[in-house]
Amino acid sequence: MSESRVAVVTGAARGIGRASAVALARAGYRIAGADIAAPASSAMDYEPATPGDLAETGRLVEEAGAEWLPVVFDQRDRRAVREGFAQVADRFGGVDVVFANAGIQGFAPLLEMSDELWDDQIDINLTGTANVLRAAAPLLVERGGGRIIITSSTQGQHGTLDGSGYSASKWGLLGLMKSAALELGRYRITVNAVIPGLIDTKLTRHEDRYAQIIRSGGNEPSGDVGQDERAAAAAQRKKLPLGVPWVEADDVAPLVVFLASEEARMVSGTSFAATGGDSANVTA
Repeated sequence: MSESRVAVVTGAARGIGRASAVALARAGYRIAGADIAAPASSAMDYEPATPGDLAETGRLVEEAGAEWLPVVFDQRDRRAVREGFAQVADRFGGVDVVFANAGIQGFAPLLEMSDELWDDQIDINLTGTANVLRAAAPLLVERGGGRIIITSSTQGQHGTLDGSGYSASKWGLLGLMKSAALELGRYRITVNAVIPGLIDTKLTRHEDRYAQIIRSGGNEPSGDVGQDERAAAAAQRKKLPLGVPWVEADDVAPLVVFLASEEARMVSGTSFAATGGDSANVTA
């Protein structure tokens, strides 16, 4: 059934977005990969995605045997998001699956946090995802049904030391997911979330993130990136029941493929986690 279906993946240039775009391509979907492919916030302490990253995702999707359409937009820009989805509908005839995955992550204590750090995380992660859903949902209704999948986080299920902006945005996405599931079910549209743990991507492999992990364990980072990386990895191995420092993006992608499938037609309003066992530390 997926051979003629169309999946839109945001944040497709790398990480979970890329892994999921390729997995969906292998499952027979035609793929539109959306990304800003540029710096999204100067408050972030990691390399932004590039046009070359998005092109590499396209190469991998086509290598998997699927049609590919790159779409570039900043999901804070509602008009650009609507125009991007119009491009997809014009090229492929409609949309069946939307994986709203794009987001950013930064760390700072509330007493030291810049306005930009707070605003950009809320505007991109929460409002930007809502912009994607609001643009995509009418296309799924026209199609007679479909799937919406949102990337939240374990940090959307608990508080996070020095990470209040990210936790707030990802917790808000769970509320958005559940509300959308209640509203869109009548149109045969399911809405669910994936909960990644600490994934081995550019988003997590930098000094600010290592420092946050170390401080969460009651210690202070050294400021040496290599040393703090090793300390963070050791802390993660100790914390996670499955004993890994980071989860791979490829470990999240199968959840996306399942939630996009016909087999998941009765699954809506819930979340599926790939966290290396860190899910055991949340209450539900």
